[in-house]
Amino acid sequence: MLEFPIHVIDFEGSRQSGVVEYGYVTLEGGELVDSGTRICAPVGTITDMDREQHGISESRAAGQASFEAEWALFADLRETGPFCAHNATVEDGFLCSVWPCPRTSPDFSELTQNVASWGPWLDTLHIYRRVYPQLDCHKLQALIELFNLQPELDRQAAILCPGDRQHYHCALFDALASALLLRRLGDEPELAGGTLRWLFLQSAASDAARERMGQQEFL
Repeated sequence: MLEFPIHVIDFEGSRQSGVVEYGYVTLEGGELVDSGTRICAPVGTITDMDREQHGISESRAAGQASFEAEWALFADLRETGPFCAHNATVEDGFLCSVWPCPRTSPDFSELTQNVASWGPWLDTLHIYRRVYPQLDCHKLQALIELFNLQPELDRQAAILCPGDRQHYHCALFDALASALLLRRLGDEPELAGGTLRWLFLQSAASDAARERMGQQEFL
């Protein structure tokens, strides 16, 4: 199913603070082959509400380099494979707010095209909504628990995540969770033949967006 490296990304932060933590996991051939994470200096105030959610205080982040210092990392990742996130609109918004004009990179949903965009994105939220429309909740933690992925997530987090960042609303932990959701699709017998193109189709935010891609439903 996964013909190219796929970089699964998560950011913690807000419009006011900017990105205060990033995490990414690279999937290649169904294996986790690379990852990275860092706390970043805020560009504005970290509110009490935000701090309660992600656990990063202004004092902890203040001495770090800003997220803008990671241009080369994210531009290089985008050139080698598509980005993926759980509710990718959020991650795309963070990237565009810092770098609205990325390098020209392969489209990956249309291999004959290049685009100056962080997308098109794979989106595990939309994929799971389309594949499992009968579920009551498609939130990240709910899906991890439903498909019994929590033990593997905890195991991988113990290896890859900082010691105090091994829970939900930590960037690398959430990126790992989304990566495991993406990877398990290949274990479903009826989905095992799905292509990267099919994943892009399921990631479309609306039926109209799917129609613009000019393809039929896989299922």
